[in-house]
Amino acid sequence: MTSHFGRADLVVVGAGIVGLAHAYAAVERGLTVAVVERDDRATGASVRNFGHGCVTAQDGQALDYALAARASWLRLAKESGMWAREEGAVVLARGDDEYAVLEEFHAIRDDQVVLLDAAAVAERVPVGPGVVGGALLPLDIRVDPREAVHAIAAWLAERGVVFHWGATVHTIEPSAVGTSRGTVLADKVVVAVGHDVDRHFPELAAEAEVRRCALRMLRVADPRGRAIDPAVLTGFSMLRYAAFAACPTLPALRDRLSGDRPELVGMGMNLMYTQAPDGDLIIGDTHHYARTLDPFDPEDLDDAVLTETADLLGVPHLTVRQRWRGVYASAPAPFLIATPAEGVRVVSVTSGIGMTTALGLAPGVLDDLL
Repeated sequence: MTSHFGRADLVVVGAGIVGLAHAYAAVERGLTVAVVERDDRATGASVRNFGHGCVTAQDGQALDYALAARASWLRLAKESGMWAREEGAVVLARGDDEYAVLEEFHAIRDDQVVLLDAAAVAERVPVGPGVVGGALLPLDIRVDPREAVHAIAAWLAERGVVFHWGATVHTIEPSAVGTSRGTVLADKVVVAVGHDVDRHFPELAAEAEVRRCALRMLRVADPRGRAIDPAVLTGFSMLRYAAFAACPTLPALRDRLSGDRPELVGMGMNLMYTQAPDGDLIIGDTHHYARTLDPFDPEDLDDAVLTETADLLGVPHLTVRQRWRGVYASAPAPFLIATPAEGVRVVSVTSGIGMTTALGLAPGVLDDLL
């Protein structure tokens, strides 16, 4: 006999940040919500990241989502008591060509970018040799990636959202979601399972060209013993974030880094770090793409992240506390929003910016779905 978990106006499959964003947007509309999650808590990309709301480096629709999400993050932080910071991000320039890109970015974004000389950079973040200047991105924010989604889930539960933890979804229909623990009846369904879209809708995932992106990250002891309020990005970050593509000198920077450090560009290095609330540094990261990821992680990826971050900080070595692999969905389009059946939406952020954009993306999805 099939057991029933009751009925909800909206059933969300997946309790990562994309799923919780839709649950939050639905609660704001006064809807009843149930969230189904296969694990006992969120353990995926939503907890394996820098905790960086990378607002300013987005472009187009992603920037609109990021700005809206920023307001929601700050509102949720106030209401739930979660840890959050508004000190922005500092992009380091370790060469004149990197600073030239930042000057162009400042000209494009004006008040969203504040140029810094080398002394002003050093006042805000610890730096090693070779820094010629940088830029402050004051709109960027930070949360604790280990706790933020859990705090949101707890806050939503207090407001009546029903969470079905440890329930694997087997079937998704317009009126019901069947799980290993029973069936949840639904008026509408949002499927937010990140890179596992192909587990439920393989043809849809194939059409959208969804792959998995594996990244290597580490948590290290702070070698400087200093509070670091902003997120810290570098020239390698400029190669990866969409907003910098509008800068005319970016191709020359890409050519220089590809010629000088081809091994780092080849491993998709985004050299950056944030500081966790306890003072440790979250550092990374590298990127590898495949539909099915190899389970064996080459040690040279971690070695590269450690070596480059130590040089960035101007210290001889770093003490590793933890290592992990993050996995997120990647596709040519930055967002996947699909309708496999009436009343069902599949939503995935396919560009590695789920924490930055999900809370801004979800309201529009619900406007269309409802």
